[in-house]
Amino acid sequence: MNNLYRCWAEIDLSALRENLAWIRARVGPQVKIMTVVKADAYGHGLKEIAALLMQSGTDVFGVANLSEARNVRSVGRGWPILMLGACLPDEVDSAVRDEIMPTISTLEEAQWFSAAAVKFRKKVHAHLKVDTGMGRLGVEPGGALELVLEIKRLPGLEIEGVYTHYAAVEDDAPFSKKQAQAIHKVADELQAAGVNVPFMHANSSGGIIWEKETLFNLVRPGLLVYGVVPSGSRVMEEALSQHFRPALSLKCRVSLVKDIPKGKTLSYGHTFCAPSPMRVATLTAGYGDGYLRVGSNRSQVLIQGRRCRILGRITMDQMMVDVTGIDGVRMGDEAVLIGCQGEGKISVNEVAEWFGTIPWEVLTNITYRVPRLYNGIHAS
Repeated sequence: MNNLYRCWAEIDLSALRENLAWIRARVGPQVKIMTVVKADAYGHGLKEIAALLMQSGTDVFGVANLSEARNVRSVGRGWPILMLGACLPDEVDSAVRDEIMPTISTLEEAQWFSAAAVKFRKKVHAHLKVDTGMGRLGVEPGGALELVLEIKRLPGLEIEGVYTHYAAVEDDAPFSKKQAQAIHKVADELQAAGVNVPFMHANSSGGIIWEKETLFNLVRPGLLVYGVVPSGSRVMEEALSQHFRPALSLKCRVSLVKDIPKGKTLSYGHTFCAPSPMRVATLTAGYGDGYLRVGSNRSQVLIQGRRCRILGRITMDQMMVDVTGIDGVRMGDEAVLIGCQGEGKISVNEVAEWFGTIPWEVLTNITYRVPRLYNGIHAS
């Protein structure tokens, strides 16, 4: 137990390295890996995780914005970085100067980057997004070849990659198949036209698990690197799920233990009323740390390796749990919100179910005030 903190996250760096090694084995040595580190590396700490990944065999980094790209570069130079979101007009010059690969969906965007490339005497390596069903960014599949040919005529700009993104790969196999067929058709059209694009990519974490026919020569794992299997209705081979080890645990401490009588109400709005005499522990974590209020009266934590239900509404900095029948719970004891303790385990997927959301949101919701403590391998 770490006695310096009230709420903290422990990051097992050896787990991340093992997860990345499994992904490498899964996709084969000819396929490059773009590790997605957006949103503070899914809440794990961008700089520390980027440093580890640079040592562990990632080929490219995927980010959401220029700030994240600069944070990766501050750790080490030499790794290509793709900005997965569209650049705003006033970000184009900075992206070109910083040699960040942009995602392009339109000829207008391509013209912006071409003009900036000429101005700064740079070569811009862009990735063209194809909208096969996600709807956010990208050219329609039927217009991809024409757009690539138009871009090839622009000075200072090269198409480094063409890619798409699955919209429901964890849940909808038929729709994913249609998306796979669409991006394969684009690849075939480019090849037939004699257009050489260095990289084609479609597979995020879910695609790596369920859509092997679209591995192409680059994949974009995010959640799997952090040891979390994407949640959804598609069934994953049991053998595969055993390969991933979650890297993050979220913990806090017991600040007070007291006995309450039958009929006592707890927390704001008195949404919980004790049905009988109970022993209650107050914990040093709340929605200000990123543990969502929607978990009130439904989520569980681990104390002494046993599951304890949250009672009443989660508040900004504290929550209360039922420790009736657990002997010896004391002030200062460790409580586990996500992770393992003794024989007990609470996964981020289970927390996401309690919250009515997805594991991505649970991880990225952990706030800045929660210190990340790194174990396993030095990250610098």
